[in-house]
Amino acid sequence: MGFLFNSIFKMITRRIALGFLSLMIVSLIIFFAVSLLPGDFATAVLGRSATQDAVAAFQQQLGLDRPLYQRYFHWLSGALIGDFGNSFSMRPVAKIIGPRLLNTLVLAGTTAIIAVPLAVMLGVICARFRNRLPDRVLSAVTLASISVPEFFIAYLLMLALATKFQIFPSLSSVRPGMGFLEQAHRMALPIMTLLFVVLAHMMRNTRAAIINVMSRPFIEMAQLKGEPEMRIILTHALPNAIGSIASVVAINLAYLIAGVVVIEVVFVYPGIGQTMVDAVRNRDVPVIQACALIFSATYILLNLFADIISITSDPRLLHPR
Repeated sequence: MGFLFNSIFKMITRRIALGFLSLMIVSLIIFFAVSLLPGDFATAVLGRSATQDAVAAFQQQLGLDRPLYQRYFHWLSGALIGDFGNSFSMRPVAKIIGPRLLNTLVLAGTTAIIAVPLAVMLGVICARFRNRLPDRVLSAVTLASISVPEFFIAYLLMLALATKFQIFPSLSSVRPGMGFLEQAHRMALPIMTLLFVVLAHMMRNTRAAIINVMSRPFIEMAQLKGEPEMRIILTHALPNAIGSIASVVAINLAYLIAGVVVIEVVFVYPGIGQTMVDAVRNRDVPVIQACALIFSATYILLNLFADIISITSDPRLLHPR
């Protein structure tokens, strides 16, 4: 038992170190890719009519006159403690993206709370009635939702539920101090759109993971003992499929944080995705870099979390063949 615990601890430590290394590499790519974009940022912000002295003073104020590697290490050291510096509008980046990030987390968290248990339940139903009517109907619906772009689903829901029947508002303009019910009412359409996108992936992969476990010998032994099919799935197949399901759930949760840009733009939801689009439009490089790093860190952390769940739920992964 002690040997197994030590092996799991070492594996988790290695995964955490690898995740941190991946984040450093991603930060390097983000910073230098944005910094090497053509054009002068100071001129773009101040306008073509700005004098050379004004541009030089602005560059010195923002630290753009320093060597690239010095700017990177200064930015990285601050980012590691949550200080992303000032935007080109001279406002702290953390104050710009902080409330927007909270809005995105609320949107993603609400969607996840609904989507994860619903996807597992539907996946179990599909596995229980494999190749029968419930499985065929659910598989067809989810395949259709996967095939349709999320912005198209968003516009269809907006057309039907906001324009035609006027049940929900078409714009999700939430703001601080808004009541819970009013905020939930305004967030309904973005949540529905995200549910259509992530629910299909999670349900189909849950179904596939359970069916894969159902082909193992210990499941056949349980069937020979006469245990009910649903009991076999819930008590034997589902716990052994947790690792595979967790990986899929983590990837889709990462999408909910990092892939909501389109949804936030369509519904004008004040999240970090909308903030990044506005920053790109205004060429506000510090905000762009901070948003990209947050998206990358979220994706890496959630995948790391999925790896840890997979290892702890199935220690055989410590010794892959």
